[in-house]
Amino acid sequence: MDLLADRTWLWLAAALYVAGFAAGTIHVWQDRRQSPWFLYALIAAGWLTQTLGLYLRGMEVGGCPLGNTFEIFQFTAWSAITLYLVIGATFRLSMLGYFTAVLATVLTVVSLALPSWDATRRAGIFGGNAWIEFHAALALFSYGVFALLALTAMMFLLRHYSLTHQRLSGFFAFLPSIRELDHINVRLLATGCILLGTALAVGAIHSVREPDAVNLGKLLATLSVGLAYTVALALRLRGWLVARRFAWVCLGLFLAALLSLQPVDASRNSAPEPAAVVPSA
Repeated sequence: MDLLADRTWLWLAAALYVAGFAAGTIHVWQDRRQSPWFLYALIAAGWLTQTLGLYLRGMEVGGCPLGNTFEIFQFTAWSAITLYLVIGATFRLSMLGYFTAVLATVLTVVSLALPSWDATRRAGIFGGNAWIEFHAALALFSYGVFALLALTAMMFLLRHYSLTHQRLSGFFAFLPSIRELDHINVRLLATGCILLGTALAVGAIHSVREPDAVNLGKLLATLSVGLAYTVALALRLRGWLVARRFAWVCLGLFLAALLSLQPVDASRNSAPEPAAVVPSA
């Protein structure tokens, strides 16, 4: 096996994420508070390894690796983990590390375990246009922010449940306060909206210059996601969407965002001159 193959590094990254998930689960079962730096170090090691794997894939395809479902899921996971590595240490949210390990495990292992998602690798999908590549990467990075938002929204629901049912020990004892989680949710939602809005603005400039290059399905899917998240943010800031309803909406919107990746991937597959190779195991 070629030790420099991109999928080899990505499998190693998935193994590190699984190790973080397993270690965190053991600590929770044993009702012990692990050092936040323990999970942070495992996730950081996985992130570095995944970064290398994506870099090698990018070198192979000649651009940001966003050419198929496998690459999109890997990049989304990488984006969420990148953001966690910044805010996880800033807010000292050790439990967020555990949930991030769960998310990283699911996205990376599932994408690696389904060969059909990586059956065709497309090279030069952005046609050498740096702005379009920036638009696509920024849009997918915003999806990573929304993925982290879904995690903190889930943590909010669990904390709310623990307070209303007076279950404050065991697993629930590790959760941050409900106020802190609410503040983080709002900040993540605002950050995701800004990033996706910027990506859409860059894409709009390109579409005006080259209207024939616009894929209608991809455009409608991305605009719908951006509009839905923006409406949710506006309702939250006005106090019309709060507490559990806000958390449930964040979870539902992320599921919708994941479904929107299908037309985005379909637009890649319908692009001209695909470059197909059989991926290594």
